[in-house]
Amino acid sequence: MGADFGRSRGTESKFSQWLRRRPKPQQRAVDDTAREALLLAVAEAGMPIAPAAHPIGYRCSCERIGCPTPARHPVSFAWQTQSTTDRAQIERWARSQPQANFITATGMIHDVLDVPLTAGSQALERLLAADVDVGPVAVSGEDRMLFFTATRGTPEDEDEWWPCELDCHPETMDEHPGLRWHCRGSYVLLPPALLPGELDVHWVRGPENPLPDPLTLLETLTDACAQYADTADQSDLDHGSVAWPLSR
Repeated sequence: MGADFGRSRGTESKFSQWLRRRPKPQQRAVDDTAREALLLAVAEAGMPIAPAAHPIGYRCSCERIGCPTPARHPVSFAWQTQSTTDRAQIERWARSQPQANFITATGMIHDVLDVPLTAGSQALERLLAADVDVGPVAVSGEDRMLFFTATRGTPEDEDEWWPCELDCHPETMDEHPGLRWHCRGSYVLLPPALLPGELDVHWVRGPENPLPDPLTLLETLTDACAQYADTADQSDLDHGSVAWPLSR
């Protein structure tokens, strides 16, 4: 019994050491100069940015146990007021935090229509074939595509619009597998960014492309999302939330 106890303690000790071991940070696909240039290009397009967490192996740099959005969230709770297009501030952040990802706060200058990658790829092909002006587009991880558009703004009739929380909150996005409209009160991870599992966020069409009116893209995106919902495994879909804003 004493020998078994000793082996148990030895195994537990090694396991505890393994849990405490910090994985090495992932290597970026772009060098520091290219990363900084990409961030500044976003700022020059008028889209405000702020530092975000980054992956350490499969964990998040915030070290929060069970982080719901590892490497996808801002580092500061004040990200909305912290977000800026100031070149000097962005250069300081980029150089002092070489591993950091960055988010861009939506609803000020721009919104983001966030769709499943399969649906987004089909929609992008259709939009370009129809000579529709498509703005910046990014791929996030292995399952989402981001269409950057002009913001809906704040019209005189405030009741006409709603904050992003009525669509989804950034930390509960997995509950909304269809189209997500990031506007006031939301953010998206900005290229170039790294994600756990050797994934990344990268531009398909860069920030030099002018921001289009979201309504010029919406019908094509929602149609593509509806087709995606029809062909996906029905047992895995939340029928109350796919392909918003289709009729429910």
